[in-house]
Amino acid sequence: MNVATPVVVLRMDHYGALGVMRSLGRLGVRVYGVHAVPDSTASYSKYCSGLFKWDLDKASAADSVDYLLHVAESIGGRALLIASNDETALFVAENAQRLKEAFIFPYNQPGLVRSLYNKKEMYFLSKQLEIPTAETLFPQSKEELGDFCSQVRYPVLLKASDNAVTSRRAGRKMAIVHSERELLDEYEVMEDPSHPSLMLQEYIPGKDDSVWMFNGYFDENSRCVFGITGRKIHQTPVYTGMTALGVCLDNPTVREQTTRLASAIGYKGILDIGFRYDARDGKYKLLDVNPRLGATFRLFVGTDGMDVVRAEYLHFTGQSVPQSSICVGRKWIVEDADVISAVQYCRDRTLSLRECVGSYGGIQEGAWFAGDDWSPFLHLIVGSLTRIFRKLYRSVSGKRLAKAWGV
Repeated sequence: MNVATPVVVLRMDHYGALGVMRSLGRLGVRVYGVHAVPDSTASYSKYCSGLFKWDLDKASAADSVDYLLHVAESIGGRALLIASNDETALFVAENAQRLKEAFIFPYNQPGLVRSLYNKKEMYFLSKQLEIPTAETLFPQSKEELGDFCSQVRYPVLLKASDNAVTSRRAGRKMAIVHSERELLDEYEVMEDPSHPSLMLQEYIPGKDDSVWMFNGYFDENSRCVFGITGRKIHQTPVYTGMTALGVCLDNPTVREQTTRLASAIGYKGILDIGFRYDARDGKYKLLDVNPRLGATFRLFVGTDGMDVVRAEYLHFTGQSVPQSSICVGRKWIVEDADVISAVQYCRDRTLSLRECVGSYGGIQEGAWFAGDDWSPFLHLIVGSLTRIFRKLYRSVSGKRLAKAWGV
């Protein structure tokens, strides 16, 4: 295998970046990261060839492109550029003309990328392509929301059309609401009246394991070169969040709906997509589309170790991508997140202790822990313990101060 082409990962916020470094680094590929701070957990991996400190959020697009061109020059050779979140995926699409001077990457029109990660645009695109999706309303003001309150059936999901903007402002991107009063209160907290972006989506009943996913890589003809399906077992936050524990299982319907979507819109590159099975009508309904690397991608590993980043690397370096089969039953876990979620499931009595313990059988990989790469996991543990001790110290110090003042 030719491993001469280096790789640059934009943003290292989550374990997905660490997964890229381990997956390609074990093959001998040089993998670099670009991140706002120098102590990202992924940067402690022995497979990280280097980290370049640059804040893509705060810098202008022009300055960021200049910096990345400098990065490419410093590491030598045209590098494969991998976006790890929605903002960087859109950044690459919008600045492709200059970036392609020094990088290789799949190119999708900016409008297409925006329509996929923006849930409002994705909803109407799904309707147009006749792909089942949850029914959704888009209030443009609190007054219009009041009119919708009597039309919806609770519980209902209050979600951001644009995850990144809402999450930065409100600290979350989704809430399950059970009454009109709760809906109005949550809307007040999450919405920006000057740029309304929240939507009301029907709540599809079912446990977390009703959420199915597809991770795949599509070539320049939007043909699926590699793709695997799986479903969630646990989420973080519980009931509405990312995969904390997942399992690979074959689902022809999810695969067919995804490949049909990608073909219809001419999508190229890595695609991470989620569906929820609705037992009321027996349909798999589209929930989210991520037009880039998903944090969960290392769940979806084939029989020969193939995953989406290996498929992309081989394809863009002119090497053949071997056929790969699904490892049915393969499980992958986000260690720290799943502990918190498991406690919540048991506390809510959504899962019994026996069910929770039983779900861990067959785990083959962790997001943070790896027997050949201990440092990121140790860094995570030390960081978590430090935050806990600081919180306890502030709590104890506050009580002592209050006692001293007789409060």
